[in-house]
Amino acid sequence: MSVTLADVKAVLESVIDPVTSQALSSVVKDSQIQLAGARLSVQVVLGYPARAQADSLKNTLKAALTAKGFAEPGVDVSYKIIAHAVQPGVQLIPGVRNVVAVASGKGGVGKSTTAVNLALALQAAGARVGLLDADIYGPSLPTMLGVMQRPDSSDGKTMSPVIGHGIQVNSIGFLIKEDSPAIWRGPMVTQALEQLLRQTNWDDLDYLIVDMPPGTGDIALTLAQKVPVVGAVIVTTPQDIALLDARKGLKMFEKVGVPILGVVENMAVHICSNCGHAEHIFGQGGGQKMSEDYSVECLGSLPLTMSIREQADSGNPTVVADPSGESARMYGEIALKLAARISRLPKDLSDKFGVISVKRT
Repeated sequence: MSVTLADVKAVLESVIDPVTSQALSSVVKDSQIQLAGARLSVQVVLGYPARAQADSLKNTLKAALTAKGFAEPGVDVSYKIIAHAVQPGVQLIPGVRNVVAVASGKGGVGKSTTAVNLALALQAAGARVGLLDADIYGPSLPTMLGVMQRPDSSDGKTMSPVIGHGIQVNSIGFLIKEDSPAIWRGPMVTQALEQLLRQTNWDDLDYLIVDMPPGTGDIALTLAQKVPVVGAVIVTTPQDIALLDARKGLKMFEKVGVPILGVVENMAVHICSNCGHAEHIFGQGGGQKMSEDYSVECLGSLPLTMSIREQADSGNPTVVADPSGESARMYGEIALKLAARISRLPKDLSDKFGVISVKRT
């Protein structure tokens, strides 16, 4: 039976990537298909970290091609995370492909815990990840990652990020004493944050997760305008009061042209450690309802468990403390959905164009 390029494309159209819910034909170009007689090789390059998915997807595609009549097709599945577009006119950060803001309209909803575990889950999936603690008044990432040393500086002008559980991190918490408050006004805070962001020697990051300060005040708004963000994740609890503030955070990013990558509902349900009874302490379905109201994706819901809190407080977050546990699995699923959502954003084309200057003659 003779086989053609059209047959290959038909198979690629029929095989769905379970992470993105899109056909492989959406990511495979004609140049990645080599067909010579009955010999076939296909190269699939995914746009998200797919360390755990690559082999399974390879086997699925190979089986589908074999069933179509291709004898021993050569299939290679890999991944490459590229830079995506940000707000126009905002200066990019060297060494960082994609900056993701993790925000909430108010404090106390577990935003920092979520940010840390999502960063670690992205790393476990195969990405190079960094974390920036943007909460100058209440830095928590040093404690959550169990690292307290000051960043090194080889030139007295820039800093090397501190490494915690393999993640590149920087925080004002590394530069001041643990019990010393940052008694600064807004402009000083904004300047300090820009220095942490732009004077850190980030090393070849696929994602830099920015743990935003709570609220939608001057600091958060300035960050949303000055940091080159590909998108934002909104963290909320199902509670009505938390949702009110989360909606304000979402609208703030929309007004400055930052895409909303999705909503994460934290503390969605409590499972009693003694009897296993499930109880929705803060309400039910609030994150999903918010997602529907604003036509954004609900990336997932996370439980209210003592272990997540204890592990974060001890500097050993859930994803590394119990990588095979149910909570780590949930963080992993949310992280993959987030990465898949980013992979579908417009590409960054800034390096394709030269600098345009206008001179008076």
